[in-house]
Amino acid sequence: MLLVFVFAVQAQVLPSGGYVPIAEDPGEWLRGLLLPWLSLGLVQGAVLTRYVRSAVLDVMREDYLRTARAKGRGSTGALWRHGLRNASVPVVTVLGLQLATLLIGAVVVERVFVIPGLGDLLLNGVAGRDLLLVQGVVMVLVAAVLLINFVVDVAYHLLDPRLR
Repeated sequence: MLLVFVFAVQAQVLPSGGYVPIAEDPGEWLRGLLLPWLSLGLVQGAVLTRYVRSAVLDVMREDYLRTARAKGRGSTGALWRHGLRNASVPVVTVLGLQLATLLIGAVVVERVFVIPGLGDLLLNGVAGRDLLLVQGVVMVLVAAVLLINFVVDVAYHLLDPRLR
């Protein structure tokens, strides 16, 4: 709501809501989706950035990176060659959780910005007491979360050879 107040009401540079299909006007479609994207992405990006920073700082203190630097690699080279893969394992975990949270947050964002989507469909189904519709949308969201968790598990095995 704060983004709507600042960018749509005060600055009047972006629309406050409403969805314009991409086929009608691609420019207006993009302008109409900037605020929803920002509202979903800013918080998620800030949390993920904090975890990336923490993971990289933890890896930089490890003995194997100190050894790589002692063998002649620079700090940046040692991090790129040896550290990022190890730092990415906890980041992938948080990223999976963030994507699941993003799906749930989209329900609220779709309602606030009047965007047709699964969240809007779910809330209309609840308001209309359409049990089959609600069950179907919830099953799609659950399947998406399960798929995200599966991709995270596969990414673990690709990033950390010890798990194979």
